[in-house]
Amino acid sequence: MFEEKRVPDRQVRAAQTETTVRVYQACSPAVADAALEKQTFAGLEGTVWLDPSFRWAAYDSGNGSKPGHERVLAVDLTRSGFEWALAHPGPVLTRWDAERDLDHTVLDFDAIRIGLTAEALDHYTGDWITAITDITPVVRDIAGLLATDQLHKAVRLVPHEPPYPLSGDLAKAVGATG
Repeated sequence: MFEEKRVPDRQVRAAQTETTVRVYQACSPAVADAALEKQTFAGLEGTVWLDPSFRWAAYDSGNGSKPGHERVLAVDLTRSGFEWALAHPGPVLTRWDAERDLDHTVLDFDAIRIGLTAEALDHYTGDWITAITDITPVVRDIAGLLATDQLHKAVRLVPHEPPYPLSGDLAKAVGATG
Protein backbone atom coordinates (compact mmCIF):
# COMPACT_ATOMS: atom_id res chain seq x y z
CA MET A 1 0.00 0.00 0.00
CA PHE A 2 1.30 3.48 -0.91
CA GLU A 3 1.68 5.91 1.98
CA GLU A 4 1.91 9.62 1.22
CA LYS A 5 4.91 11.36 2.78
CA ARG A 6 3.63 14.35 4.73
CA VAL A 7 5.53 17.49 5.66
CA PRO A 8 5.69 17.85 9.47
CA ASP A 9 3.36 20.49 10.88
CA ARG A 10 6.28 22.58 12.13
CA GLN A 11 9.59 22.20 10.34
CA VAL A 12 12.28 24.86 9.95
CA ARG A 13 13.04 25.10 6.25
CA ALA A 14 15.56 27.54 4.75
CA ALA A 15 17.93 28.06 1.86
CA GLN A 16 21.32 27.18 3.31
CA THR A 17 24.95 26.37 2.67
CA GLU A 18 27.48 24.66 4.92
CA THR A 19 28.18 28.00 6.63
CA THR A 20 25.08 30.18 6.14
CA VAL A 21 21.31 30.25 6.44
CA ARG A 22 19.18 32.63 4.37
CA VAL A 23 16.37 34.64 5.94
CA TYR A 24 14.28 37.40 4.42
CA GLN A 25 13.51 40.85 5.74
CA ALA A 26 10.95 43.16 4.17
CA CYS A 27 11.62 46.86 4.69
CA SER A 28 11.21 50.35 3.30
CA PRO A 29 13.27 51.50 0.30
CA ALA A 30 15.40 53.80 2.49
CA VAL A 31 16.27 51.00 4.94
CA ALA A 32 16.97 48.60 2.05
CA ASP A 33 19.26 51.02 0.22
CA ALA A 34 21.30 51.71 3.39
CA ALA A 35 21.51 47.99 4.25
CA LEU A 36 22.66 47.07 0.75
CA GLU A 37 25.31 49.77 0.79
CA LYS A 38 26.66 48.87 4.26
CA GLN A 39 25.86 45.13 4.11
CA THR A 40 24.24 45.43 7.52
CA PHE A 41 21.36 47.29 9.12
CA ALA A 42 21.61 50.43 11.24
CA GLY A 43 19.19 51.87 13.76
CA LEU A 44 16.88 48.86 14.06
CA GLU A 45 14.53 49.14 17.03
CA GLY A 46 11.66 47.20 18.53
CA THR A 47 11.13 43.74 17.06
CA VAL A 48 12.51 42.89 13.63
CA TRP A 49 10.91 39.82 12.04
CA LEU A 50 12.95 37.50 9.86
CA ASP A 51 11.43 34.82 7.66
CA PRO A 52 13.43 31.77 6.56
CA SER A 53 10.53 31.05 4.17
CA PHE A 54 10.70 32.89 0.85
CA ARG A 55 6.98 32.26 0.29
CA TRP A 56 6.06 33.71 3.69
CA ALA A 57 8.22 36.77 3.07
CA ALA A 58 6.54 37.32 -0.30
CA TYR A 59 3.13 37.00 1.34
CA ASP A 60 4.00 39.26 4.29
CA SER A 61 5.34 41.99 2.02
CA GLY A 62 2.39 41.83 -0.38
CA ASN A 63 4.91 40.85 -3.07
CA GLY A 64 6.88 43.99 -2.27
CA SER A 65 3.87 46.31 -2.40
CA LYS A 66 2.89 46.76 1.28
CA PRO A 67 3.79 50.22 2.64
CA GLY A 68 7.03 50.00 4.62
CA HIS A 69 7.70 46.56 3.10
CA GLU A 70 8.24 47.53 -0.54
CA ARG A 71 11.65 45.88 -0.66
CA VAL A 72 12.49 42.29 0.21
CA LEU A 73 16.07 41.51 1.16
CA ALA A 74 17.72 38.10 1.37
CA VAL A 75 20.00 38.14 4.40
CA ASP A 76 22.61 35.41 4.73
CA LEU A 77 23.43 34.67 8.36
CA THR A 78 26.11 32.55 9.93
CA ARG A 79 24.73 29.18 10.97
CA SER A 80 25.98 29.81 14.50
CA GLY A 81 24.07 33.10 14.64
CA PHE A 82 20.89 31.50 13.31
CA GLU A 83 21.14 28.74 15.89
CA TRP A 84 21.87 31.24 18.68
CA ALA A 85 18.64 33.02 17.75
CA LEU A 86 16.63 29.80 17.89
CA ALA A 87 18.15 28.86 21.26
CA HIS A 88 17.50 32.19 23.05
CA PRO A 89 13.89 32.91 23.92
CA GLY A 90 13.71 36.32 25.51
CA PRO A 91 15.68 38.52 23.14
CA VAL A 92 14.31 36.31 20.35
CA LEU A 93 10.67 35.56 19.70
CA THR A 94 9.67 32.61 17.57
CA ARG A 95 6.25 31.96 16.19
CA TRP A 96 4.73 29.59 13.71
CA ASP A 97 2.35 30.90 11.07
CA ALA A 98 0.67 28.98 8.30
CA GLU A 99 3.02 28.59 5.35
CA ARG A 100 1.75 30.11 2.12
CA ASP A 101 1.85 28.95 -1.46
CA LEU A 102 3.04 31.30 -4.19
CA ASP A 103 -0.48 32.67 -4.62
CA HIS A 104 -0.62 33.16 -0.82
CA THR A 105 -3.02 30.25 -0.25
CA VAL A 106 -2.70 28.84 3.27
CA LEU A 107 -0.90 25.47 3.33
CA ASP A 108 -1.37 22.73 5.91
CA PHE A 109 1.97 23.23 7.67
CA ASP A 110 3.63 26.14 9.44
CA ALA A 111 6.66 28.32 8.73
CA ILE A 112 8.78 29.69 11.54
CA ARG A 113 9.14 33.44 11.99
CA ILE A 114 11.96 34.83 14.09
CA GLY A 115 11.58 38.14 15.93
CA LEU A 116 14.78 39.80 17.10
CA THR A 117 14.83 42.33 19.95
CA ALA A 118 17.46 44.07 22.09
CA GLU A 119 20.61 41.93 22.43
CA ALA A 120 19.63 39.76 19.45
CA LEU A 121 19.40 42.82 17.17
CA ASP A 122 22.92 43.81 18.19
CA HIS A 123 24.23 40.33 17.31
CA TYR A 124 22.27 40.35 14.04
CA THR A 125 23.64 43.65 12.81
CA GLY A 126 27.13 43.24 14.24
CA ASP A 127 28.04 39.56 13.99
CA TRP A 128 25.70 37.33 12.01
CA ILE A 129 25.16 38.92 8.59
CA THR A 130 27.47 37.67 5.86
CA ALA A 131 25.63 39.14 2.84
CA ILE A 132 22.51 41.11 1.93
CA THR A 133 20.90 40.84 -1.52
CA ASP A 134 17.87 42.67 -2.92
CA ILE A 135 15.42 40.04 -4.17
CA THR A 136 12.52 42.44 -4.72
CA PRO A 137 12.70 41.99 -8.52
CA VAL A 138 12.33 38.22 -8.14
CA VAL A 139 9.35 38.62 -5.78
CA ARG A 140 7.67 40.98 -8.23
CA ASP A 141 8.52 38.78 -11.24
CA ILE A 142 6.82 35.85 -9.52
CA ALA A 143 3.73 37.97 -8.84
CA GLY A 144 3.66 39.05 -12.48
CA LEU A 145 3.96 35.48 -13.72
CA LEU A 146 1.16 34.34 -11.42
CA ALA A 147 -1.04 37.21 -12.62
CA THR A 148 -0.63 35.91 -16.18
CA ASP A 149 -1.23 32.23 -15.28
CA GLN A 150 2.41 31.21 -15.68
CA LEU A 151 2.79 29.16 -12.50
CA HIS A 152 5.25 26.80 -14.22
CA LYS A 153 7.66 29.71 -14.74
CA ALA A 154 7.04 31.27 -11.32
CA VAL A 155 7.89 28.04 -9.49
CA ARG A 156 11.34 27.98 -11.10
CA LEU A 157 12.20 31.30 -9.43
CA VAL A 158 11.52 30.10 -5.88
CA PRO A 159 14.66 29.16 -3.92
CA HIS A 160 15.10 25.61 -2.69
CA GLU A 161 14.43 25.52 1.05
CA PRO A 162 15.21 22.09 2.50
CA PRO A 163 14.63 21.20 6.15
CA TYR A 164 17.20 22.77 8.45
CA PRO A 165 18.90 20.13 10.63
CA LEU A 166 17.99 21.04 14.20
CA SER A 167 19.46 19.37 17.26
CA GLY A 168 16.91 17.86 19.62
CA ASP A 169 17.35 20.79 22.03
CA LEU A 170 16.81 23.40 19.31
CA ALA A 171 13.77 21.58 17.93
CA LYS A 172 12.30 21.51 21.42
CA ALA A 173 13.16 25.17 22.06
CA VAL A 174 11.22 26.35 18.98
CA GLY A 175 8.47 23.73 19.05
CA ALA A 176 9.44 22.06 15.76
CA THR A 177 7.76 18.74 14.98
CA GLY A 178 9.97 17.38 12.25
